[in-house]
Amino acid sequence: MTKAFKAGDKVEWDSSGGHSVGKVVKKQTSETHIKGHKVAASKDDPQYIVKSDKSGKEAAHKPSELKKSR
Repeated sequence: MTKAFKAGDKVEWDSSGGHSVGKVVKKQTSETHIKGHKVAASKDDPQYIVKSDKSGKEAAHKPSELKKSR
């Protein structure tokens, strides 16, 4: 079962810089680019645009990489 998140949900994930926390900005269901990187999202394979609390930067994450935070 795929995890579902909505805009405003507080989430956490592991990144190359360690553990990160942020908020879901939106569910991405079509291909887009963030910081020059292709985000291969689709209706069948959505990704979530998440804004980091620490850096303020946005990145795309697959639902399996995210978990709800308190």
